[in-house]
Amino acid sequence: MVTVPVISSYVLQGLPAFVRREIGDEALQRANRAAGFDIDLIERQNCFIPQRAMMDFVDTIGREAGEPNLGLLIAPAMDVAAYGSFGRYVFGARTLRQAIKRSIAALRYHSTFDSLSVTVFGDELRYSYASALAGSKGYPAIATAAAGELLSLFRAYMRDKWRPLRIELDIETPHRISLFEDTFQCPVIFGRPAVAIVFARHHLTATSKCRSRPIVTIEDVARDWPGGAPQSLLQVTISQIHTQVLTRGVMIEDIARSMDTSVRSLQRELERAGTDFRSLTNAVKIQRATELLRHTGISITDVSAELGYSSPANFARAFRKATGAAPHEFRANRLQGD
Repeated sequence: MVTVPVISSYVLQGLPAFVRREIGDEALQRANRAAGFDIDLIERQNCFIPQRAMMDFVDTIGREAGEPNLGLLIAPAMDVAAYGSFGRYVFGARTLRQAIKRSIAALRYHSTFDSLSVTVFGDELRYSYASALAGSKGYPAIATAAAGELLSLFRAYMRDKWRPLRIELDIETPHRISLFEDTFQCPVIFGRPAVAIVFARHHLTATSKCRSRPIVTIEDVARDWPGGAPQSLLQVTISQIHTQVLTRGVMIEDIARSMDTSVRSLQRELERAGTDFRSLTNAVKIQRATELLRHTGISITDVSAELGYSSPANFARAFRKATGAAPHEFRANRLQGD
C-alpha cells in the first residue's frame, strides 16, 4: 500500500508573507514551484498537503535565503491556535493537561502518520512529536519549527517568563548550538528520538490565560474532515486535485512531484484503485462548480475561468454531462428551491 503523509495547510500560515518580506517574491515563486502549488492561495484553506511538498517548500526557502537554520526564524511565529478547528479545540481546554490530551486525540484530523505522546520520568514530563518524515531532506527546519508549535501550546497556559526545562530535537547537532538555545531560551539537546518539550509535572494544572475559551468539541473538528486526514493514495490525490483547483491549475506532474512519486507510478496506482487522473479531476471540478453556483453570485463565465476551463462553452458541456443540467439551469433551480 502506497502511503503519502499529509498535513493541514494551516501550518503554512504567515510563511508566504515572511518569505516575500525577508527574501523576495522571486524566492517565493521558486518555493511554490518546488511544492507544486501556490502557497499564498491555500494557506488559510481547509485542505491537506503532502508533507514532502511542505518540506520542499521550506527547503527551497532556506537555500534561497542562504540560511541553514531557517527553522529558527520560523519557530517563534508558529501557533497551533491558528490551525482552524483543531487549534480552537486544543486551546479551548481549561488546563494544560486537558490541552495536551486534546492535541493527542485530535492529531488525526491535522496530519497523518505523525504522533504526539507524553512520557513521565519522575517529576519531569516529555511532550513529544514524532514526524512521519523525520530524517528526510529539509527535515531539520521542520523539526525546529515543530518545537515552536509545541511551545505555542504552553504559552497559552504558562506565565510569560516561563521556559521549559529543555527542548529535544531529532536532528544532528548543529555547529552553533547557542543559536538554538538563544531562540528557545533554554537548553537544547540534539539526536533525540523525537521533537520534545520537557517540563515539570506540576505545570499540568496550569489554567488557560484566555478568559473566554471557544466551545469546540472533537466532533466539530471531525466535521471539517470526516474520517480524519486523507490516508490512502486515492484520498490524497483527490485532496491535491482539490487544492490545485483552488489555485486554478491542475497538473498531474505537479501533484506527482508533491507526493514524491512519478507520474507513471501515480497513474498506475490510480488504475489499481479503478479510476484515472482525468476522471478524478473532472469530478472535483464539477463538485467545486456546484458549490460556486449554489453559494455565490459570480457569473458562469467567471466560474468557468476559476475552474480552468478553456471556455464557458466547454465548462457548460462538462457540467451538463456530469449533472444533467446546464449551469444556468442548475443555478435557477437552486434559486427556486430557496
